Amino acid sequence: MSPDSSCSGALFEPLRRWLDLLPPGPATGAVAELAERFPILVGNGRPVRFVPPQADGLVYECRIWENGEVETRPDNWHDFFNALVWLTFPLTKIAVSARHVGAMTPAGAARGTVRDALTHFDECGIAVLSSRPELLELLRNFQWQELFVEQRAAVIASMRFIVFGHATYEALLDPYRGLTAKAILYDVAPDFLAQPLEPLLAALDARLANDLASGRYARPGDFQPLPLLGIPGLTPASEDPTYYADTWQFRPGRRRKNSQNQEATDAGHPR
Repeated sequence: MSPDSSCSGALFEPLRRWLDLLPPGPATGAVAELAERFPILVGNGRPVRFVPPQADGLVYECRIWENGEVETRPDNWHDFFNALVWLTFPLTKIAVSARHVGAMTPAGAARGTVRDALTHFDECGIAVLSSRPELLELLRNFQWQELFVEQRAAVIASMRFIVFGHATYEALLDPYRGLTAKAILYDVAPDFLAQPLEPLLAALDARLANDLASGRYARPGDFQPLPLLGIPGLTPASEDPTYYADTWQFRPGRRRKNSQNQEATDAGHPR
C-alpha cells in the first residue's frame, strides 16, 4: 500500500518498489526495517542504518561514512524520502557521502562550492534521460516552448525524468509554481529507455555515482535547472501551450561561455 495518495504521481515511480511495501505516512521505522532486509554497505563495510538524530556533535556526513548511520527524524517526510533514495540509489548516495567527507578540511569544518554542489543535487537532483540529443539541447538552452510544446510528443516518447533529490520528492507532495530541480542530462540509447524500471535505475545509479565521484560537478551551477511543472502530465495547466509563456516559471536563462560541463550545465540560470 502506498504511504499516501500524494505519492501516486509519475515522478514517484523510482520509489514505487519501496512505497508499495510500506504503511501509510512517512513510516521511517518501517524504512529502517527495509534497510535490514536489503543491506547497503558504505566504504568501510558497515551497513547503512537509519537512526534517530544524535547529540554527540558528529557531522552528519562523517557519521554516515564512519558508522553507516543516517540520521533520520521519526515520521518526517523529508527524511523518509531521503531513506527511500538511499534504498533506490545506494551507489550514488555512497559517492555523495564520500565526496562530502573528502571535501572537509579539517573534518567537518569547511564547506565551499564542492559541498554546496553535492547538497544541491542530493536535495533537488533529477536525471533527465533522452534517446534524442536534440531534446536535451533544447533543455540546455532554456527553449521551453520548443521543448514542451512543439516537441511534446517527442518528449513523452523519448525522455524520462528520474528524481533523485529527497527534498524534491517532499515538494512533489504539494507541488508549486516555480518548483525547480537540478538536472544531470544523459544522452542514452533507445534500448536503455525501453528496459524495465529496476535495471534502468540500477544502471543510472552506477552512472550517477561515477560522475559525482569523479569531481565533474564541482559547483551548483554545473547542474541544469529544470522547472518540474513543465514536464508533460505533471499538471493539467501544461496542456495549454500558453502555460509556457510564464517567463517567471520558464525563464530564458543565459548560456555561460567556456563551460567545463556543457552536457549538463548552464550557470547563467538567474535563480
